Amino acid sequence: MGNLIMEAPLLDTFPSHGFNRKKWSFFLCFLFAFIAITFVGLTHHGDIGVWLIGDVNSRHNGRLQHNAGIVESEQAVIAADDGRCSEIGISMLKIGGHAVDAAVATALCLGVVNPMASGIGGGGFMVVRSSSTSEVQAIDMRETAPLAASQNMYNNGKSKLDGALAMGVPGELAGLHAAWAKNGRLPWKTLVQPAIKLARDGFVIAPYLANYIVKKAKLILKDPGLRQIFAPEGKLLRAGDICHNLELSHSLELISEQGPEAFYNGEVGEKLVEDVKRAGGILTMDDLRNYKVEIPEAVTFNAMGYTIVGMPPPSSGTLAISMILKILEGYESSNASKGSLGLHRMIEAMKHMLAIRMNLGDPDFVNISSTVTDMLSTSFAKEIRRKIFDNTTFPPEYYLPRWSQLRDHGTAHFCIVDADRNAVSMTSTVNYPFGGGVLSPSTGILLNNEMGDFSTPDDISTDKLPPAPSNFIQPKKRPLSSMAPIIVLKDNQLAGVIGGSGGLKIIFAVLQVFINHFVLGMDPLAAVQSPRIYHELIPNVVLYENWTCIDGDHIELSYDKKHFLEERGHQLKAKDGGAICQLIVQDLQNPPLRLGRRSGKEYKDGVFRGMLVAVSDPRKDGRPAAI
Repeated sequence: MGNLIMEAPLLDTFPSHGFNRKKWSFFLCFLFAFIAITFVGLTHHGDIGVWLIGDVNSRHNGRLQHNAGIVESEQAVIAADDGRCSEIGISMLKIGGHAVDAAVATALCLGVVNPMASGIGGGGFMVVRSSSTSEVQAIDMRETAPLAASQNMYNNGKSKLDGALAMGVPGELAGLHAAWAKNGRLPWKTLVQPAIKLARDGFVIAPYLANYIVKKAKLILKDPGLRQIFAPEGKLLRAGDICHNLELSHSLELISEQGPEAFYNGEVGEKLVEDVKRAGGILTMDDLRNYKVEIPEAVTFNAMGYTIVGMPPPSSGTLAISMILKILEGYESSNASKGSLGLHRMIEAMKHMLAIRMNLGDPDFVNISSTVTDMLSTSFAKEIRRKIFDNTTFPPEYYLPRWSQLRDHGTAHFCIVDADRNAVSMTSTVNYPFGGGVLSPSTGILLNNEMGDFSTPDDISTDKLPPAPSNFIQPKKRPLSSMAPIIVLKDNQLAGVIGGSGGLKIIFAVLQVFINHFVLGMDPLAAVQSPRIYHELIPNVVLYENWTCIDGDHIELSYDKKHFLEERGHQLKAKDGGAICQLIVQDLQNPPLRLGRRSGKEYKDGVFRGMLVAVSDPRKDGRPAAI
């Protein structure tokens, strides 16, 4: 974005003698017209097909605050799906907290104000990078199959997604506590208090949640627990209404005092299990007591001049991004990812990736080493690249898919960088909007329907392919996921943090945001707002964004790109929705003059501290925050 700051009236800068007032008036009109045209030119990114709105409002405490989901700061930033949670996270950093302290408070906040997408009744993945040691922790808090689960437990697909039987053993709370135990600086109780207050005192229903309350009205009115929160007295809450969840506030109070023990081996867990059993589920106290957070080795790969770190399986996102980027970077031209041809190549790489990734599963239960090696391999990417042609696409069978796709849903994401340049990228989920459609009345906790992310032998899928055996249900097993929280490094310094929400679309959204900024050089706001495309392999259709966001911006793929893809045989379909991305970048170029302020290189203990930019996606009503 460009901004021209005029410090004094122009008339005072010119001598008055000999200067005709009519000429001066003409000159002023011409100058202001030029400024207006220049501003429009800067804010309209022609080929990406979207108007960008993000003028500077104010400078406060060394940060730039914008009005379109973007902030800049030399200190610390957070980009979350909800601005209230970004601010709560920042409040923890202001009192000396680590990025993980902020992550705990932010995640718990999102579980209260955005319960259709996340919460302590669900699970997720967190990637943490310590700036002082360069250590990366991959924290797997994915839900697991209950001890009584089996691969043939569902007589029909409906019970795999709807109701308490669809619930996996929740992992979010255990994962947050494990991350805090290793990195936290603030008392656990301090981190839980903001979420308690929101649940107890009430929070304003934001437009995104309100939309889903309307979409899921039948589901909400059908379940007593959901009804008491989102339709008190039988009337659905709307945007702007105040929502309370007193039972959840009581549960969080116990968790703040006793830690996760209250959930996994105490009063909260006992009440939850009783409610689940009453609703037809199979969760037991043994399931909760046996839940373990996994902290495996992070996936690390190099592509496009950067090092990217993220989650290993059962998350497939980082490996998927690796495979696609390695295919694209192998083209001889440095412009291989640019323009319409770059988009075509990316789509073809996506389709090959989709065929490969369904061989993945929980590594504690299946041997996936050869698939992991392939998806990280430059030589394997070269083999795939030979199958991509610039003048055509192919039917699905060309890409040799063996198994039906996992089409997961939902989720919430946030990115955090603190003043020490510790970084967190976390994605959490309850799977479908409002999970399995059941809320525990005595605890206020929404039940996930994560068992729907497993494959089952009798799955009848739209792609007519058999289900993936590597993702079949077993007790304590974790289902495959499309989540893709990543951290981007350049020369061992933090370059960015990215992640998204939206099921299978997460992979493609995070990929395109990375390419837009780190490869094509778009500014961070444009990189997030730029129209995206998605694919599922079967049906063989390119889904392109064509919708108006909550903030009024219209996002649509340009006509030229659509025409180019159609000429190569792609079938296109408009979609009024997409994944939601959060992005933080650190300016490693560090120009000597930035918006009137000096920013010389600042290293402390070998850690570079440049200007941080945080962007929250306008496709949802999120908002970043900064110190």
